Amino acid sequence: MVFRRRDRRPMMRTLAEFLYPRGGWTRAFHYLKHRVHRLPDSPERIARGIWAGVFAACTPFYTLHFVVAYLMGRIIRGNILAALIGTFFGNPLTYLPIGLSALKIGHFLLGTEFEEDSHRSFAGKFSDAAGDLLYNFMTLYNGQKPEWANLQVFYNEVFLPYLIGGLITGTIVATIVYYFSVPIIRAYQHRRNRKIKAKFEAIKKKAAAVADASKNED
Repeated sequence: MVFRRRDRRPMMRTLAEFLYPRGGWTRAFHYLKHRVHRLPDSPERIARGIWAGVFAACTPFYTLHFVVAYLMGRIIRGNILAALIGTFFGNPLTYLPIGLSALKIGHFLLGTEFEEDSHRSFAGKFSDAAGDLLYNFMTLYNGQKPEWANLQVFYNEVFLPYLIGGLITGTIVATIVYYFSVPIIRAYQHRRNRKIKAKFEAIKKKAAAVADASKNED
């Protein structure tokens, strides 16, 4: 109750800020970049965490990317906070290219193709599958027979190809990000340590000067 917003944001404003954060995606990216650079861990562990987050963002497990990133981060011994931050690689600006590339690779490897005209559009398949899930959940209480047709179409034409293609796309993209991240994080940490050391030396010199001045007065 204490931490609740006084002025509740309208639904459309919340959605708009999700699609385009206040200050823009550039500002959001720089904020996340500084958060990653300031993590108290080795560059390799932080970069492995980022690898896990980027990899998770390329999978079709929407709403579960944090969970996937956490599990992958534990498996490869990466920084967990970096893994969670790395999932923001998946955002409204990147989901479309990630999804299209994953679907194309997945259908190519499976020897299939996305039949948009035969079973509705891409968004329609999501909607139909969600409808089946809701209907099947209700059958637990109303005794009607579950329906699996739309879910089967969604699995065969969207989820399975996306999963296979996403694993490959995620591995490639996350590995590229990893090798770029290690030297950048190491350079940032070295520069930050030099600044902290310089400030510490300046404080020591100032303290020494004050001590010498007090001795001279005595």
